[in-house]
Amino acid sequence: MSASEKTYTNGEITVIWKPGVCIHSGKCVQGLGPVFNINARPWINMQGCESNSIVKQVEQCPSGALSYEKTSQASG
Repeated sequence: MSASEKTYTNGEITVIWKPGVCIHSGKCVQGLGPVFNINARPWINMQGCESNSIVKQVEQCPSGALSYEKTSQASG
């Protein structure tokens, strides 16, 4: 991860945001406002919705500024 990337996690998935790549299309905010809120800090609230809904919205990012990774779960 580069210094310009920001990460947000909910324990199931981690969303990676690359601000330098973002074209500010607004698709994330319009599509899933409880998670993506430009007026809040941090602007990505990973508790705002279920992980599968967040993944679906991240996949709609036209610039690729948003991506996600599944969080590894330790097995015992």
